[in-house]
Amino acid sequence: MIKPFFNKSMATLYITFAAFLSLLLGSTNFDTSQNSFALNKTLNVVTSVSPITNIVKNIGGDKINLTGLVPEGVNSHTYEPVPSDVVKLGNADLVIINGLYLEDPMERIVNTSLNNNPNIQLLKLGDNTISPAKWVFDFSFPREQGYPNPHLWLNPVYAMKFANLTKDKLIEMDPNNTAYYTENANRYVALLKQLDEGIKEATDTIPPENRKLITYHDSWAYFAPRYNMTVIGAVQPSDFSEPSPLDIAKLIDQVKAEKVPAIFASKVFSNRITDQIADESGIEIVQTLSDDALPGNLTAPNHTYVGMMLDNMQNMIVPLGGNVSSLSEINPANTYIP
Repeated sequence: MIKPFFNKSMATLYITFAAFLSLLLGSTNFDTSQNSFALNKTLNVVTSVSPITNIVKNIGGDKINLTGLVPEGVNSHTYEPVPSDVVKLGNADLVIINGLYLEDPMERIVNTSLNNNPNIQLLKLGDNTISPAKWVFDFSFPREQGYPNPHLWLNPVYAMKFANLTKDKLIEMDPNNTAYYTENANRYVALLKQLDEGIKEATDTIPPENRKLITYHDSWAYFAPRYNMTVIGAVQPSDFSEPSPLDIAKLIDQVKAEKVPAIFASKVFSNRITDQIADESGIEIVQTLSDDALPGNLTAPNHTYVGMMLDNMQNMIVPLGGNVSSLSEINPANTYIP
């Protein structure tokens, strides 16, 4: 969720970072003749945000060395790779990102690293999942800026595509484990299909007049159409600043006019503005939606992409007047074979 927006100071920062990057990569010993895969038959795979990392884990399982770069709980829209990330990316066999301009700093590092390690491969899941004709431009990602909303993974159908793209790429690079990757993908996609069907049944229980989303961060553009819901607004402006008093007043008027039962905040961003809108509109505020932070601790069975989606559905559907009984039997745990 790293959407590029540049000004003079950021341009200067990037030039400085690029110079540092060239120096670091030039001084790092990348063994291109005998990379880690050739030596130990295990692919080094680097990913970006936690949901993508977890999807890749469920396909690659124990047959890959997996590193997710963007820390959980960090605003990934403004996250910049640190020097240790540069080394990890430079030593990767495969880098898997969302794409759609989400992780531009990571992509630039990979392209620079190719000078020293030409074996690196880059898989952009989003770019291979939908065509530009299906890109969504909206409140936080306006068309005039040219960068589409990148949050494809919040639609489980697209998450299935992410899983299959990952499977195909791992098989291409590591054909000796074709059966393992294929079985993992089959098991995981079956779980995602169960999740999709459960969400469809749950959202159908929401009264039609309540199937409206107003959120702080505009993450649900690809989720809403899948489940006959509508995103009617987002609080956060496209430059990630706080909304102006006029913007807030307009949102309050919209909430009242649309008779929206709840407004949804984010775990990552401040909820001061959403609190204000909820108070002045007389509606419920839900503070626990997540688009990239997985629930529970690292070893919890629900610390997964599916666990995140189940938590989100509980916190979204119930306040809108629906129920989530259709999701009660879904096990959020990872499905890959140890």
